[in-house]
Amino acid sequence: MKVAITGANSAIGQAILRASEEQPAFSFVAGVRSERAANQLPPLSRRHQLAYISYDESKSLGFAFHGADAVIHLPGVLIERPESTYEAANVETTRAVVEAAREQGVPKLVLVSAVGAKEGSPNRYYHTKGQAEALLQNSGLDHTILQVPLLLGKGTEGSAALRRYLGRSTLWLIGGGRHRERPLDVRDVARAALRGAHPAVARNRTLELAGPRSLPYREILERAAQLTGRRVRIRHLPRGLVKGLLAIRQRLGRPGFSTDVLEVITADTQLDSTGAASELGIELTGLDEMIQHSLEEITRR
Repeated sequence: MKVAITGANSAIGQAILRASEEQPAFSFVAGVRSERAANQLPPLSRRHQLAYISYDESKSLGFAFHGADAVIHLPGVLIERPESTYEAANVETTRAVVEAAREQGVPKLVLVSAVGAKEGSPNRYYHTKGQAEALLQNSGLDHTILQVPLLLGKGTEGSAALRRYLGRSTLWLIGGGRHRERPLDVRDVARAALRGAHPAVARNRTLELAGPRSLPYREILERAAQLTGRRVRIRHLPRGLVKGLLAIRQRLGRPGFSTDVLEVITADTQLDSTGAASELGIELTGLDEMIQHSLEEITRR
């Protein structure tokens, strides 16, 4: 199978490419938007290729998608920047990918979305994720949509946060870190996306895929500290105070961390994804292995 990947330099895209040696039946087209992004990719073997894409130039997408059996679209940002809004990153990129895939006759499109995505959500992040899903669902293309939660593993924001926290002895967590997470290993997302690229797997399905355990975020940090031989103290940072300060910041027109982001990172994730994993034919990585994979740089010291 020939599979084109947009956002190939993302944590999920790189996980897919790193797994390529375990996937001899696949050849990949790694789609990136810049030379800087291309330099972030793992080494590509001869059966894979690099493609520079622009969501504003349909020809570049058409070139990347030509002859592909599937496209895996990895859109979006959590924290907005002036040059990258939710609407641009989530909705407009998906619109361009859907149109190019339809023009090239791509048999299957896989979209990696977010748990909580809903077109009618008042949260702009969830709302635009839901809009992207609706574009694909109404496109007429065969598709699989994977809604994923907090990701851990190499290159993920979740892992970067763990490393930052473990560099301190006292951790100030919003709400005391009592919101529940069901973290998922980025390698499992890569496996799920590749399984979804097959024509008959999860055809025209939207699946909530999360990790095997649900637990408070503070316990994830405590477990990470234990695995790395560290001791940490967790302190409570009132969520209402943080929300109020962020609301003031937004009224001043400052981009970046927002009340929408706050809602996303402190949302409870308690869904049961064993059915999704079974339907996709993958085995979920255990929590300790997931944390160790996230902290390889620390544990090697």
